[in-house]
Formats: sequence, C-alpha cells, structure tokens
Amino acid sequence: MINAKVVPGHRVASGANENPLFPGGTLAMQAPFFRALGLDLTRFHPGTLNVSIAPLRYQVLEPRLTFRQVQWHPMEPPEDFSFFDCRIHFNGVICTGLIYYPHPETKPAHFQASDVLEILAPSIDGLIYGDYIKLDVDPLQMAFVKR
Repeated sequence: MINAKVVPGHRVASGANENPLFPGGTLAMQAPFFRALGLDLTRFHPGTLNVSIAPLRYQVLEPRLTFRQVQWHPMEPPEDFSFFDCRIHFNGVICTGLIYYPHPETKPAHFQASDVLEILAPSIDGLIYGDYIKLDVDPLQMAFVKR
C-alpha cells in the first residue's frame, strides 16, 4: 500500500474545463467505446481522481485490460488505454477502482507527470485536493519505485 496525495488534474476527463473539443469530457466520450470492448464504467464517477505518489513513480507491468487503437474521437488519432485494479482507502472507507492509463505514446495532449496516477472510482464523500489516501495496487500489474 502506498500513500498518495489528491491533486488537481487537467479537468478534461470530467469535462469541467469546458473544452468544446470534448463536450461532456473525454471519459463520457470514451465510455461507449470501452463498454463495447467489455469495460463498463457506469459505477464510477465521470471524471478521474488524480493522485501524486511522489517521491515514487510507477512502472507498468501487466495491466488488467489494454485496449489498442481506440478511435473514440472524430478528430483525434486513435489511442491505447490500459487499466489496473486498485483499492482506495480514505477515512475508514475502502472502495474499488481502476487506474486509468492512456498510453502517452498515443495520447495527443494533457500529459501527466511521472508521479501522477489517474483513478476511476466511485464518488468518495469528503475527499478534496490535498487529502491523502492509501492506494493498494496489484503488484503483478504495477510497481512503484523511488525516482
């Protein structure tokens, strides 16, 4: 289990940045494509929980799911996405989520720092920027190392 700090993201996944290129957010646009590939996101909040794991960084090992060449946007190139099982611990509550990993080599913009993970999770009452969570990730799927 690792400590992670909730940090602001680009607000593109949720659509909160109101970018007209991504009406409703990237996740809302991607969800039907993921559903068709076998991953239903309806149990998750329609945005990502961004957490910093500094001073650690992550290493991708064996994702639970990988979808290649997903053409989810009419004007953007197809992207690869991987998903990793995780559990979030906050204020005595434990919920199951997925680390959402758009592969940087196929992602056109909005890159994350090497210590930031994007998590798909149900809404977590009381969780705000600056809070710390404990994150439990399958060690066969993802490793964490010092920078």
